[in-house]
Amino acid sequence: MIKRKEEVRKEQHENFLGGKGLMELNHFLEKEDASGTGRLFSKSVLKPGASIGFHTHQGDFETYYILSGRAMVTEDDGSQHYLGAGDVMFTGNGFGHAIENAGEEDLEYLALILFDK
Repeated sequence: MIKRKEEVRKEQHENFLGGKGLMELNHFLEKEDASGTGRLFSKSVLKPGASIGFHTHQGDFETYYILSGRAMVTEDDGSQHYLGAGDVMFTGNGFGHAIENAGEEDLEYLALILFDK
């Protein structure tokens, strides 16, 4: 299957999961195409100052791969870390995290959520 860029489903959320500002998602893979293995594979974009609020994963886990920009991530234990292009964050089943654009340009990253079987 080939999906052209104009076929990639795009959506926007304001103040997602209690965060602030605008988040854009570009869905590479739809849940129904994932053969029961996961629910999200997308490029996410957070505008400067925007964030996704702290949330906990139940029954799944998520990986972020930073493409560009500067992220401030919060882990389950409350620790905060800056991430840049090429950095990866993994949040396991039962753990939580948040992400915020801590830079002056768009923060772009790949997000992958797979089910924990």
